[in-house]
Order: sequence, then structure tokens, then C-alpha cells
Amino acid sequence: MTKLDKPLKRELLIGSKAYVLTIEPDCFKLVPKGRRQGLQFAWRDLVSGEVALTVALNASLKPPH
Repeated sequence: MTKLDKPLKRELLIGSKAYVLTIEPDCFKLVPKGRRQGLQFAWRDLVSGEVALTVALNASLKPPH
């Protein structure tokens, strides 16, 4: 296996929208292409389940359409 010691960036399409996925040793980021802000999650939070709790909490706080 190759160690992850520096950021690795890849472009991907989700539906018809382009995103940049950056994988770093301590976290990963998913940002709409051409933007600076997006989602960022630490690996330790992903493994511990904190990410799932955060997503569920954010979904519960959104007003209904």
C-alpha cells in the first residue's frame, strides 16, 4: 500500500455537477468545482460515527419544503 502523506485531488461528477475531492492524511473534503467551501470530515469522526450523527442532526434542522 502507498502511504497517504500529501493531499490527493480528484474531480468527480455527481449527477451533472462537478466536485473536487481532496483526500488528506487527516481529513477529506468535497467541494463544488470552482468554490472554496464545501464539506470537510476528519477521518477519526468518520470512523467514530460522528459524521453520521452530524448529517442526521443537520437534516433534522432543515425546514420542510
